[in-house]
Amino acid sequence: MTHLNHDFAALTNNAHEDWTLFAIHFHDKPGAGELRRHLLQAHLEWVAAHQDLVRVAGSLRESPGDTPIGALWVVRAPDKAAVEALIATDPFTTGGLRAGWDIFYWSKALPQPVTF
Repeated sequence: MTHLNHDFAALTNNAHEDWTLFAIHFHDKPGAGELRRHLLQAHLEWVAAHQDLVRVAGSLRESPGDTPIGALWVVRAPDKAAVEALIATDPFTTGGLRAGWDIFYWSKALPQPVTF
């Protein structure tokens, strides 16, 4: 087993930055699959245009072939108010898909860059 020797306090504290990382868990309105499909292209274009802030984004579903029931984003922003303002402009929000969302402060636990 490899022993990790990381300064976890430094990894989770970005006080030297003018931004914070947030994780947002979105909840779609029940039975809104058709509305999601209708708004999807505009939403994807919006996400692409805001990728400087929306660092990771994707839908959530109970099984791979199911209709999404929400989403998860990791956002880089100066504060929660900026995250709320960003969410307010997303076509999934303005189009009425979202039932709500939870915003959490997020700390990356490991130092390596995230890649897929």
